[in-house]
Amino acid sequence: MRTAEIEDLVEHLAAGLDRALSLEDLDGGLLAYSRDQPLADSVRVNFLLSKKVPADVSAWQLQHGISTAVRPVAVPANAALGMLGRVCVPLMVRGFRVGYLWAMQGSHDESPEAILRELPAVRGQLDRLAETLLDSNTAESEHRRKREALFLAACQAETSAIEEIAGWPQIHGTGPWHLATLMPRPVEQADGGEATPDFAAGVLLQRISALHATVGIDAARFSAGTETHAVVLLRDSAGKVAHTEMLHRYRYELARRGGTPERPDLMGFSEVFTDLRRFPDAYIQSRKAVQAAAVDARLGTIADFRQIGVYQFLAASSRNLSPVESVYFAELRDFDDNHELLPMLELLYDTDGSVQDVAAALHLHRSSIYNRLAKIRTLIGADPLGGQVRLELHLAMKADRWSRRPRI
Repeated sequence: MRTAEIEDLVEHLAAGLDRALSLEDLDGGLLAYSRDQPLADSVRVNFLLSKKVPADVSAWQLQHGISTAVRPVAVPANAALGMLGRVCVPLMVRGFRVGYLWAMQGSHDESPEAILRELPAVRGQLDRLAETLLDSNTAESEHRRKREALFLAACQAETSAIEEIAGWPQIHGTGPWHLATLMPRPVEQADGGEATPDFAAGVLLQRISALHATVGIDAARFSAGTETHAVVLLRDSAGKVAHTEMLHRYRYELARRGGTPERPDLMGFSEVFTDLRRFPDAYIQSRKAVQAAAVDARLGTIADFRQIGVYQFLAASSRNLSPVESVYFAELRDFDDNHELLPMLELLYDTDGSVQDVAAALHLHRSSIYNRLAKIRTLIGADPLGGQVRLELHLAMKADRWSRRPRI
């Protein structure tokens, strides 16, 4: 980290605002502080000594929404903590959160409005501080960016890139491997919802989230990020403890750096391979696995390509299969205004035809399931449990799900 440059920027900001300032990272760790302003409350003194925001102070700050804010936030005084009022300035670069600058009020009587009015005059310095923090991050180093670009080129089947990464010390001789693709769980939005995120911001968020998610995980050999997802090469090992830990960290990093609520994000991983020439195929498999997990909750948050079933066929098809190519499915969907027949039938197919299990899952009596099956027979003029009809309907249902997959 470019410590001297960051400290100098904080000092210049403090002189311009004539305020006691402190700079902290996203984990509440002290990065820099102004030394020429004598004003300090007990919270500031303890922070400078311990270099870490105490849990009770952090809770008070988070209570006022600093983790999701994109504009300065006034955090009121707290006498119980020995804390004067403050203004938190989220430091953002292209929508990406890199830290927090805190400006302390001069007294209990001063309004935070005084600080908020002063901030526009130092906007350029604040942006420079944010850029410097970003540039000092390991993931933003030029060396790291070039290696990630090469890694992604290998995913896209560039022979020279595959040959080059094969010689990297963290990859050479460490097989067998598999590839994992991680992505945020898609959020359904109504028309007119949020705009598409900035491309550069999306790439940056994925790159840094993946890097932090894999730190200290020995199985993880290398990671890279694209606008929509992250890719990790893992050394194959018994069990999937590393996958669970990595996905948990990835979810946490996306939430705190992107300013979004934590949600159960997704991972798909490929078949094991020992020859790096299979790198592009493994990448395709991992992407298809995570796409299947995105449309079918029964696969869980971590999906193995080997176990995604018919989605392997749908993903490999030379054309996009349309569910309405099944006459039975199209008729049933048109009749199913209350959305109670198709979901019940799909669950019945997925649970090997166990009426008792379906009834329990839907909190219905078994007779209600039999009545719905009878209604389906009448509507389509065929037995939905018969071999060919069942195959056609079940495949059409999965094709309908696959058609809604996130494009990555």
